[in-house]
Amino acid sequence: MGFSNVTDATVPTDPRRRSAPRSWLHHRALAGLAALVALALTAAACGSDSDGGSSGAGAGATTSAGGSLTVADAGFTESKILAEMYAAVLAKAGYKVDRTSVQQTELAQSSLEKGTVDAMPQYVATYADLLNSKVHGPDAASVSSPDLQKSLAALRPLATGLGLSVLDPADAVDQNAFAVSKSFATQHNLKALSDLGASGQTVKIAAGPECESRPFCQPGLEKTYGIKISEIVKTGVDTPQTKAAVKDGTAQLGLVLTTDATVTDYDLVVLTDDKKLQNADNLVPIVNTKSLTPQISAALNKLAPVLTTADLADLNKKVDAQREKPADVAKEYLKGKGLLS
Repeated sequence: MGFSNVTDATVPTDPRRRSAPRSWLHHRALAGLAALVALALTAAACGSDSDGGSSGAGAGATTSAGGSLTVADAGFTESKILAEMYAAVLAKAGYKVDRTSVQQTELAQSSLEKGTVDAMPQYVATYADLLNSKVHGPDAASVSSPDLQKSLAALRPLATGLGLSVLDPADAVDQNAFAVSKSFATQHNLKALSDLGASGQTVKIAAGPECESRPFCQPGLEKTYGIKISEIVKTGVDTPQTKAAVKDGTAQLGLVLTTDATVTDYDLVVLTDDKKLQNADNLVPIVNTKSLTPQISAALNKLAPVLTTADLADLNKKVDAQREKPADVAKEYLKGKGLLS
């Protein structure tokens, strides 16, 4: 997280990203807010959506096995894929699952707390900071960390106090990443961000304009790694323009995402974040506690040890580059992992 989780497509801003759009904090001016508000207030179920989401009864129905649940995504590719995974494993567990999309962060949070949305994928570190700001005010110090367990320890009591449950996080993590061209990496013997700092090279970074002030972008790179940045080439976060700028030498460093499988298509390599500048934004299911049952926990927690960052990057690419539907991609993946058999 922050930025869009897309490869070569334009999507809404995603409320996770920490450096450029991960400006929900990671991301997005939204159209159709009135319709979304109406959806949340009425808890009406959506029919099948254009992405192949499933249809069922409205939210707020009984959540015993065989009852109804509403699973929401945040409106961008990665979130849609995860929500479709949640819907598929919950359907296998005996639930009738409605799928909806809530792109506005505050509305999504309100819907989870009210139970008009029963479950939604989130990101551990970013969500911990979001809830901390909600509970303790916008000026509250960050409680997130590059350490997953520390971030979880901060997140869980905050969620509990708001009537939410945090299930098991996946191995898959969506973080800011920084890429250079293969030729630049070879020329300066670069494998990690520490190598770039030690090289003494002054670089231009292709990123969003917020990179200048965000601690996980330019300030962090300079403070943590000693990287010398002369200019921000304002191409956005993980956009085709950003990757193209690094490829053609307009910039030497580009802000991408760990779950972008198209980086190598531009002959770029990601430098290892060896000093762990980025926080632990592992994907995690958030469930309304009143809706939670042992069956729901068991179904969703099966994803935790299976889903990897590389898997998620490949799934994103299938949707964004190959134009497959999120629901189809999710079900194919789950079948391949034996989770729907």
